[in-house]
Amino acid sequence: MAVTDEAIEKIKGMIVSGALRPGDRLPKESELAADLGLSRNSLREAVRALALMRILDVRQGDGTYVTSLDPQLLLEALSFVVDFHRDDTVLEFLAVRRILEPAATAMASTRITEDGLAELDGQLDALGSDPSVEQLVASDLEFHRGIVQHSGNSVLLSLLDGLSGPTTRARIWRGLTQEDAVSRTLHEHRAILAALRDGDAEAARSWATVHIASVEMWLRSTL
Repeated sequence: MAVTDEAIEKIKGMIVSGALRPGDRLPKESELAADLGLSRNSLREAVRALALMRILDVRQGDGTYVTSLDPQLLLEALSFVVDFHRDDTVLEFLAVRRILEPAATAMASTRITEDGLAELDGQLDALGSDPSVEQLVASDLEFHRGIVQHSGNSVLLSLLDGLSGPTTRARIWRGLTQEDAVSRTLHEHRAILAALRDGDAEAARSWATVHIASVEMWLRSTL
């Protein structure tokens, strides 16, 4: 194991064991390096890596702290990594979205409030019947994020946020090249909203699956 990897594992072990808790300040560098049997250089590299992963927060002049370890914060690193995806992996990202988002939509159907439904309805009304492709895709992201927020699961929300980047370009390209993409998307959004309003989890799940699968099927046909 590389020295830096060993240092990361040792700090991780302190956090997992509870020796360091969310919000705790790490001991001084010289003390921690000695306690863990590490060189100060390898400890610094480990701290930098864990800071990039949002596990540690390095505050200039104040020391290094364990972050809140909130799932939403930790999963921010996912979107960073996902941005480096290759174009030939977009279908794989869509497949993951097809697994997660219908489940989140079904969960939201039993939890969403009247205010939440009104907000989604307002988004669709504001979009109108003839939006540009860019407006439609921006609204699509906002619409689905609003639904997932009502799933009650912050991990699902963070995962789907992280996966949105690679699939956005596919949705834009579909909107520009497929004749009925805009009208179909508007229809599917209304169907999803109707299922949410009825509290029908299975209908919400089904329409969300249809909505994502239509993008996936189009993309497969272009490859």
